[in-house]
Amino acid sequence: MTTFDDRENAFENKFAHDQEMQFRAEARRNKLMGLWVADILGKTGDDAEAYAKEVVKSDFEEAGHEDVMRKLLADLGDRVPEADLRAKYDALLAVAKSQLMTEI
Repeated sequence: MTTFDDRENAFENKFAHDQEMQFRAEARRNKLMGLWVADILGKTGDDAEAYAKEVVKSDFEEAGHEDVMRKLLADLGDRVPEADLRAKYDALLAVAKSQLMTEI
């Protein structure tokens, strides 16, 4: 194998790793968001965990995160303004990435 092939493989491996980490961070963020919303809805324990799993699953309906936002907005009704919900969603991505980095 040539040096060029080695570099190409290294870049492909890094890209695959970065994509996996992004997927894991987004899934973790969705779980954290689900737990946060569950608390607002008065869910605790197993009910909160089940709700968080529903939120994670809702992200597989379509590309992007609007599927999750639709679910959360529908479930919350007028309890939390949409701007606040989106801000929390963005903030929890940083939390999720930080949590993943400490686990590695």
